[in-house]
Amino acid sequence: MSASDLVLVTHREHICEVRLNRPDKRNALTSTMYEALIAAFANAEADDQIRVMLLCGEGACFTGGNDLKDFLSVPEVIGADHVISRFLRALSGFSKILIAAVHGPTVGIGVTLLLHCDLVLAAARSTRLITPFVQLGVVPEAASTMLLPRLLGHQRAAEMFFLGEPVDAMTARQWGLVNRVVDDEALREEARALAAAAARQPPGAVRLTKRLMRAGESADVSARMQEELREFAARLRSPEFAAAAQAFFGKSAARSGGGT
Repeated sequence: MSASDLVLVTHREHICEVRLNRPDKRNALTSTMYEALIAAFANAEADDQIRVMLLCGEGACFTGGNDLKDFLSVPEVIGADHVISRFLRALSGFSKILIAAVHGPTVGIGVTLLLHCDLVLAAARSTRLITPFVQLGVVPEAASTMLLPRLLGHQRAAEMFFLGEPVDAMTARQWGLVNRVVDDEALREEARALAAAAARQPPGAVRLTKRLMRAGESADVSARMQEELREFAARLRSPEFAAAAQAFFGKSAARSGGGT
């Protein structure tokens, strides 16, 4: 499938809707999909008519995280030009309103990217947020080792990272990870309604407010992202990761997997 098939981008009035469309693989993210997402962010940033971006996923879940087989085929993680580095810069630096609508088992970077969204909706019945980095012998990314403890407190962040147990939608809302919990069947409709409400706000005031809210944080976020990716790259060469990956691929032989 082409990038335009794997990541569907549509425009409606002042909203750019981006849908991950690899449902047979739980929307596990590949390098091709990251490139398409980077392009979507850049195009939305440059288009004065776009005021809001809405991220969502087709099929049974938002995303199952990185496609490990695809991810391991790329030899270098830490470089500034690596696709994940560029995606994280585009994500964290996006100046317009960013909304995510999550459902199903949402894994790894599918969870950590939510920390860079302005508004997050979660499907009440199906949502499970899972951060299995430690179980896979690696470390988290997207500056989440800084942002998640800041948002939840150390103990809750430690529970998510060290144990990797699923967090349901209501718990995520109580902890401040999501803004709203809605019926599964209404998720897309509610997300589009929220995006439309956000798009009606004065765009200049929105962008300035978002910049002020994040003032002083961007340099710390960028530095932490690079530190995490350096450690991530080192962990990919560790015996712990080798053992975890072997176990993971053994369990998921029948499907291509996500995980980080």
